[in-house]
Amino acid sequence: MASEPEFRKRLEELRPYLVRFASLQLRDAAAAEDAVQEALLAALAGEAGFAGRANLRTWLTGILKHKIVDTIRRQAKEPALPEDPDQALEEFDGLFAKGDDHWSERPAAWGDPDGALQQAQFYRALEKCLGRLPERTARVFLMREHMGLETGEICKELEITPTHCWVLLYRARMVLRECLQQTWFGK
Repeated sequence: MASEPEFRKRLEELRPYLVRFASLQLRDAAAAEDAVQEALLAALAGEAGFAGRANLRTWLTGILKHKIVDTIRRQAKEPALPEDPDQALEEFDGLFAKGDDHWSERPAAWGDPDGALQQAQFYRALEKCLGRLPERTARVFLMREHMGLETGEICKELEITPTHCWVLLYRARMVLRECLQQTWFGK
């Protein structure tokens, strides 16, 4: 087992990796920093319990995952700023011609979506579009589409109703569709 100064040095060397990992999950630099600090404090407190059976990076990532889940739970219990439903409705209605409810401008063909998905540029465009989503909406979308969680699991974790979950997923898909239409497929 390493001495205390060596252990602290190894923790500090892994800190940039942990911040990147937390930032990807939380999408908030301050929350990511807080989660990493909590994980490092927990690691320092549990140094005696680290026997070296696992890689230090793996051990720290495991602690950080628990801190990230705690952060998500805390954020889910905090009241979110209300989205402006009138503005969202106006933007959505603007896609359709007045009177006949048909597209005002027909969406462009997306070509070969499977081929587009394999391009790194598409992933960057998708990531930018995900960044435009409200935090709660993005979290529900990622939990469903990226993590593969069922509606019931998402509802339980975020303490929302299934109807609210479906609304958030619908909004996420519509915003992503419009954003990708403008930034990727409309090129």
